[in-house]
Amino acid sequence: MALQSLSFEPRIEAGAPLVAAPARRQAKLFALPRAKPKILFATSEISDFVQTGGLGAVSASLPRALRASCDVRVVLPGYAQVLANAGPLLVVERLPGYAGLPPCSIAAGATPDGLALLVVLCDELYARDGGPYADADGRAYADNDVRFARLSLAVAEIAARGAGGWTPDVAHLNDWPTALAAGYREWRGVGAPCMLTIHNLAHLGEFPVERLGALGIPGEAFGLDGVEFHGRVSFLKAGLAYSRHVTTVSETYAREIVAPARGCGLDGLLALRAGQGRLSGVINGIEEAWDPRADRNCPYQFDPPRWKSRYADFVRGVFGLSLARAPLFAFIARFAHQKGVDLVIEAAAEIVARGGQLVAVGEGEAEAGLRDLSLRWPDAVGLRAPFDASLARAVFAGADFLLMPSRYEPCGLSQMYAQKFGALPIAHRTGGIAETVFDGRTGLLFDVPERRALEQAIARAFALYQAPREFSAMRRAAMALDFSWSRSATRYVELYRELGGGAGAAVG
Repeated sequence: MALQSLSFEPRIEAGAPLVAAPARRQAKLFALPRAKPKILFATSEISDFVQTGGLGAVSASLPRALRASCDVRVVLPGYAQVLANAGPLLVVERLPGYAGLPPCSIAAGATPDGLALLVVLCDELYARDGGPYADADGRAYADNDVRFARLSLAVAEIAARGAGGWTPDVAHLNDWPTALAAGYREWRGVGAPCMLTIHNLAHLGEFPVERLGALGIPGEAFGLDGVEFHGRVSFLKAGLAYSRHVTTVSETYAREIVAPARGCGLDGLLALRAGQGRLSGVINGIEEAWDPRADRNCPYQFDPPRWKSRYADFVRGVFGLSLARAPLFAFIARFAHQKGVDLVIEAAAEIVARGGQLVAVGEGEAEAGLRDLSLRWPDAVGLRAPFDASLARAVFAGADFLLMPSRYEPCGLSQMYAQKFGALPIAHRTGGIAETVFDGRTGLLFDVPERRALEQAIARAFALYQAPREFSAMRRAAMALDFSWSRSATRYVELYRELGGGAGAAVG
């Protein structure tokens, strides 16, 4: 990383108290100017540099899709991977410490294709070996509260006073690692309005109440209308409490999370936000690079009708399976209970008994169970762990069917990737899956995440495989679906314009 520095005085006095703003103020809402709205897109990961899940993919794709309509800048921590690969960075702001949060700098940079970046530089918090949230052995960092409070406070500072002469109109927060920014913005009483996107409500960002002082959270904010969640501090709860608007990554998930079964204890607050017109569902998209006609990342170029069978044989060779003429099923996900990996393990015998083959790509706590299957049926079941993105892409291209028995799936991207490559999803009808897979036309859906329901859907898949004309028609229909970001980006721009307001606008 080439790092340059400009001299800037701190924008706020070190240790300045955070004063809770009045509970309700007169709202000052007005439309953003017709010129491109300035959007600060805050994230803890982006696939350009570091990714653990769908958030990283969205953080790379959505800001790029927004560039045609917005002046967007992505703010993220200065992880070691970012510092090594982001190219030249210019320090444009220096922010003082506050409470137990160390000082940091804000550096401006850009990706090779021109996506503007603001990197929060604080080596003691971010420049570590390991991932964004855990060390190389998978242990969560003990100071994650400080790490992401520092990120959130930096976001709030930029939202209030800008960075390098650029001040946003809206701060778009993503999941718990940046959600506390809405609280800091409210307690200071100044700054661009915040919008929070929930990518997975199950990750609440919870920490002990004893950490309030170190994080600079006012004591009066620890309550039902603030950061308190069952006696602990929840960063995500703060985002829900103080953001002007909340979105999630599909309309179906937005409906699901206002009920106790999917609300993770926050269904009451979410139902209130929905009733206020402050909760929206906006389905994610995928990049155009997932079109096999333009794919340059797999070993065979798009050449129908032979390309699918070539990819399938390539996958069989990589996994050491027999070159059988049989349906090839794939499971590409975290090996986690949420993803239904236990159901896949239970249903594997059904796939093998019917003459099919199964490959799994991912990592997680159920790896041992999948490995046992590969040892039991080495010609029919293959495993690759840890996750390998390049191989996963080839598996999407080679598989006939993708197993997605997720118990819940806020949006899901894999079902979109699979359909673009002509692999039909076999999936639980939930969240974004319900909006992007069409039963009997582009995939096979079931209504209950149970072994019997999955096995019945697998039986439908074998019957479909034996009907080549129908199977081919479904593949063509799946590949023709439009999952581009254009419509979703348009909806986000509409929300940004609706959110536009003065620094004194209310959030109550």
